[in-house]
Amino acid sequence: MEEFSIGVDLGGSNLRVGAFTARGERLKLIAFPTNAVSGPQAVIDSMCEAIRAMHDELAGAREFAGLGVGSPGPLSLPDGVLHQPPNLPGWDGVELRREITARLPWPVWVNSDANMAALAECRLGAGAEYGADSLCMITLGTGVGGGIVLDGRLWHGLSGAAGEVGHGPLILSGPACACGARGCLEVFASATAVVRRARELNLVAATEAHADEAGTQLTAAKIAQMAEAGDAVARGIYEQAGHALGLGLANLINTLNLPLYTIGGGVSAAWNLFAPRMFATLEEFSYVYRMSQPRDPNQYEPGKTHICRARLGSDAGLLGAAMLPIAQRPAVQA
Repeated sequence: MEEFSIGVDLGGSNLRVGAFTARGERLKLIAFPTNAVSGPQAVIDSMCEAIRAMHDELAGAREFAGLGVGSPGPLSLPDGVLHQPPNLPGWDGVELRREITARLPWPVWVNSDANMAALAECRLGAGAEYGADSLCMITLGTGVGGGIVLDGRLWHGLSGAAGEVGHGPLILSGPACACGARGCLEVFASATAVVRRARELNLVAATEAHADEAGTQLTAAKIAQMAEAGDAVARGIYEQAGHALGLGLANLINTLNLPLYTIGGGVSAAWNLFAPRMFATLEEFSYVYRMSQPRDPNQYEPGKTHICRARLGSDAGLLGAAMLPIAQRPAVQA
């Protein structure tokens, strides 16, 4: 009997529940506002009701492998205890796995949303495309997250905090970061950093009034549009982000020496704006990359270090959560 699993993408604004086959084929999707202000108990109740309804609809024809949940961090693993998650105010100390298992009778695994995206990219995205079972994924969104997969399995590190690539310091005198340090990758390459830098340079003096009239806020995507239209200041902001990414990747490549590094998240849509500077910085600062870089960074070459844009887009976290129950199984020995 064919298996299916259910994944949950718990976000600060929206909550998605999806059922997938082991091949990543989507069977069903439910999405609704998280309504985090109603408190964790109400949100978890709604989430579990959606999970139960989805399971009951699909379980007759397929075997259920389990439930995976991708949550904003920081959180402790494997229990999934949240620690002051900025996107879920009021959720500090919530024991997410325990709360779910108290409501549902099936196996439950909880992990960070960044790790879930990395797992999906390895099994169903760029990793599958390049034939790589080890990769590091960098997610450029409101902040900068990351996940590491080694030999097909998530690497969590000692305390579950492996992959916090956004908080590697690049410039000690740089802007303050929410983590308490200064000059982290996150303060240069996140969507928040792009908007902050634009305001520092008065880039938006002539455009914010228009944005306000339209009832919208300035975003990294709008700054990217300005750069594509030829605005030199906007282009420079993305080149600075690319330089920071190159430095961050240089440290990762010199340390991990993995075959594949993928870059996802909303800011990755501006790939053409930041990638040229990113690759130039990599060549300057990573001797490991210079030793193993492909002749064409846009073409796969066996035995080389590849950096590419993530393939799965906004579905990566949900797909990875659904893959988590299957990924927990012991490897079959030949």
